[in-house]
Amino acid sequence: MRRLASFVRDKSGANAVEFALLSVPLLMVLLGTIEFGRMYWAQHVLQDMANAGARCVGVLQSGCAKDGVYNAANAISYISGMAATDGIVLTGSNITINNNTNCSGLSGFTMVQISYTFPTVLPNFLTALANGPALSAQACFPNQGT
Repeated sequence: MRRLASFVRDKSGANAVEFALLSVPLLMVLLGTIEFGRMYWAQHVLQDMANAGARCVGVLQSGCAKDGVYNAANAISYISGMAATDGIVLTGSNITINNNTNCSGLSGFTMVQISYTFPTVLPNFLTALANGPALSAQACFPNQGT
């Protein structure tokens, strides 16, 4: 009985126990904040790539045209190459280009849509994110070429 009372009154390891209990939730909040920042950055890059791709096709830049005419393979290669410089891997299945469509009710636009599954490290902690969050971007640009 005396040993139990002595054990209950002893406070020498209380700080270590408190740190052990609080460090896991604080670490999860820190990692979640970093991962959210990475995902937000990836969304920003996707939007930039959609904007650049729509402009490239709309004005028939050399990266998206062949002999002055729109070329889908060149446009997809241009967009995926630009995304790769920022560390995002896009394939032809991620990119949809329509070089003669309506945007906001106006005709004669190029529309680029990009879909991407963000590869998060959090599925190890949250099984709901096992396939990664789906991100998408869309941009329109008026066609300038003939």
